Parts: sequence; structure tokens; C-alpha cells
Amino acid sequence: MKILADNLSGHEGISHGFFGARGGVSKGIYKTLNCGQGSKDHPDHVLSNRQIVANDLGVNADHLVSPYQVHSGEAMIVDHPWLQDVERPRLDALVTKTTGLAIGVMTADCAPVLFCDPEAKIIGAAHAGWRGAFGGVLDDTIEKMCSLGANRQNIAATVGPAISLEIYEVGDEFRDNILQEDQDNARFFAKPAGARKVHFDLQAYASHRLIAAGLENTGIIAHCTFQLKDQYFSYRRSQASGQADYGRQISAIVIG
Repeated sequence: MKILADNLSGHEGISHGFFGARGGVSKGIYKTLNCGQGSKDHPDHVLSNRQIVANDLGVNADHLVSPYQVHSGEAMIVDHPWLQDVERPRLDALVTKTTGLAIGVMTADCAPVLFCDPEAKIIGAAHAGWRGAFGGVLDDTIEKMCSLGANRQNIAATVGPAISLEIYEVGDEFRDNILQEDQDNARFFAKPAGARKVHFDLQAYASHRLIAAGLENTGIIAHCTFQLKDQYFSYRRSQASGQADYGRQISAIVIG
């Protein structure tokens, strides 16, 4: 299963996809397109699933790269593939202008964000949980793209499937930190009837950070990873179900 973003589609030489949980070879709680190398799934299954995604994007599996994600605010420019099991950089976004190098991020409730400047042929992929989005990972991705020659006004970005406001409970300390940044951020919080805690709209906040960074062409794929259990992996859903682990979906983009 793959979702395409309207504002990232139709650009010559650029392919992308927000891939879901279906269409792979994994079994059990990982069924079926689990691409998470940090999961306890069989490594051969994960490799096969990544090959499926790479084939869809038109590259070899070793040219589909993703970082070891740590909820940081840091992006990195890459120009070559690496050994995925030993050389993955510990950060949360990748940027490239290298043809044939697909860059991707894993998510299981956090927001994946894909970027492209279709004129400069520069792309980016970011993993934006609340810590990363708050810590500037989207801003740093844009800065790294511009350092390679992208024009901020030409960059298109879309926030992919993530946990929704209806589900995403957070604590008071979390809310206080976000409000300290800007009191206007109160609009990203709500307390639904009967809820024990305040809820947070991660996708809307990520989109706000993109717009605040100067992007004029942004989008959101309003799919909830928790609620759409037949389409996406979800960390919080796995916790609620008492599962020992969970799958991760990949979102990736490439210059062909």
C-alpha cells in the first residue's frame, strides 16, 4: 500500500511514497510490509520488504537509506549509500541531490515528512515526532536543502500519516513546553469530551512549523495510524494491545 502526496507528484524525475503496513512478506504482528530495522522481526523479512519498496521507487535495496532515528532536531546531507546495519547515522532527517539514492524514514505514529524542490532536484525526508518537530528537525531539513541550492519558495512538503488529535494523549508538561515556545500553539491542543488528558495535533503542528519556516506549498495526508489498523503500524496501538513489539512503515523519496 502506498499513498502519494499531490504536491510531490507529477514532477519529472522524482518519485515518492508514504508506504503503509501492507504488501510485504512479514508475519504476525509485523504483517506485512515492516521496514523497521530496529524491530524484532526476522532480518530477512525486513530486507525483503525494503527491497519491495526500493523496487517500487526504481532503485536497488542498498540504495534505499534511512537513519537510526533518535528524535533529534538534526538533518544530514547524504550522497552515497551505507551499510544499513552498521553505518546508519543517529539523527532524524536526510537530504540529497544524488540521483538514484532513495532516502526514507520509519514511523509508527510519529509524522513522516517528505520534501522536494522539483526545479533544483533536491529532496528531503524527515521523522517528526513531537520532540523532533519541536526541536527543529523540519527547519534543519529545509536549511540543508537550501545549502545544496534549493529555493525555499520552490520546496514542496507533505506531512504523512501519523497519530491523530483524536487519539494522541499528552501530559501537562508536554503542553507547557509547547506553549512556552509560543502561546498561539494552544490551537494544537484539545480535550475531547470524556478524555482524561489533553490531546495534541501532531500533523497540524508539523505543518505549522513548515509554514513558519517559509514554505508555501505544504500538505497533510490526514490518515491516523492508530485508527486505521488495517493500513498502518502504530506504536500506541501495539502498547494498548499488549504486544511486545511493533512494525514500522517507511516513507521515502528519490530523484530518478
